[in-house]
Amino acid sequence: MELLLSIALCVSPVGTLNCSEPTTQSLLAAFNRDVFNYSAVRPVNNQRTHTNISIYFTLYAILGVDEKAQILETFIWQTMMWRIEYLSWDPVECGTSVITVPRTKLWRPDVVINEFVDKNKAPDTYYVRVNNTGYVTDGMPVKVKSSCNLNIYTFPFDIQKCSFTFQSYMHTSDTVHMYFGKSVEEILERSNELMQTMGEWELLGMTSYKHDLVIYDGTSWDELTYFITLRRRATLYVVNLIIPSCFLITLDLFSFILPPQSVDRSAFKMTLILGYTVFLLLMNELLPVTGNTIPLLNVFFSICLALMVASLLETIVITNILHNSKDFPPVPHWIRVIILEIMARLVCLYRKKTDDEVIILQNQGSVLETKPGADAVGQSPAKDTGSETASELRELRRQVQDIHEHMSKGSQPDRKTEDWIQIGLVVDRFLFISYAIFIIVSFITIIVIWVHWDNV
Repeated sequence: MELLLSIALCVSPVGTLNCSEPTTQSLLAAFNRDVFNYSAVRPVNNQRTHTNISIYFTLYAILGVDEKAQILETFIWQTMMWRIEYLSWDPVECGTSVITVPRTKLWRPDVVINEFVDKNKAPDTYYVRVNNTGYVTDGMPVKVKSSCNLNIYTFPFDIQKCSFTFQSYMHTSDTVHMYFGKSVEEILERSNELMQTMGEWELLGMTSYKHDLVIYDGTSWDELTYFITLRRRATLYVVNLIIPSCFLITLDLFSFILPPQSVDRSAFKMTLILGYTVFLLLMNELLPVTGNTIPLLNVFFSICLALMVASLLETIVITNILHNSKDFPPVPHWIRVIILEIMARLVCLYRKKTDDEVIILQNQGSVLETKPGADAVGQSPAKDTGSETASELRELRRQVQDIHEHMSKGSQPDRKTEDWIQIGLVVDRFLFISYAIFIIVSFITIIVIWVHWDNV
């Protein structure tokens, strides 16, 4: 390498190629004689002169995104241009202004994409194009498998921004200067025109940035960075994931219409939970997996499943209260205040006032009085009749007192049972309203985000 560099510095190549006749064979013979012998060194007359390299590309396909491995796979057509300073010819004398020559016969800049994580598996191309002023155009297909920091928190309404950084592997900024061959507007327009494959992604925008990569010892390299903005097409995931999930949770909401004391309500909710679990297992392959963040959609599914389980547990508790409330102790004061007073007002389920008390008038047996002066004959029958009436009244009084005591003892369990039943009804309606609010807010949020992403 050092010997070739010395030869290149000492021997000045021919400035203009001479063709014996205006044919391709004559021009190619001149290349073999005056150009191909210097392919090992940078094509400048003075090694202190910079070689200007322009780079641009056209994005032909977005092949896929691997969220777990954080990899973006694309197919681009990469184009580099540079000038061989000592190369030129007369197009009239040589018969053409452009010629294609083998790529291996000329010096090529060692430009790489820093984000590359795999070798280029695109078809090989073997030729470059050279014009009569010495400019070389090297276009080649590149299947780019590059690393990209993906943020899937807003999946499936996520927008990803990946970068392609072009840099010379060996040549520093002292020998090679890199420039953008085309503006990002032209590249974006051309890419959208020729885009063949996008899949679930679409090209949203593109920006560029040039900077110097400075190493600790003062050595720097030119870097050209293209930032590619991609947006996921959310229709597939909305139709296959979000809408079915919303349907199932809506069914669970309407299951509150079933009477809570019915066993069919618990069986229906259990069937829904089983169906939702199977749905999540089948749709698991559509959900992205990464160690960085958890998608918000996964949280939504978890909340839906948690609400279904909570509604089933609430149904089980309420059914138990309605069937076994007679065996429960009296309602504690704090539960009465929180549920029967505060929560009942929130859900507009006021307790009906009923009169359960039985008012019993107790007759105090009247005492028959006799007038003094009455004859003995007249008093004897009246006295006997009064004694029998007083005895009957006392017996009736005793029976009424027994009935009153029995009803007084039975009234306390009845009120206790009604309190527990009322608690169950209040909690049931409170969960129903919470369920409905969650579903309405979720539906509105998903629709707004979906419409907003489609209009971006």
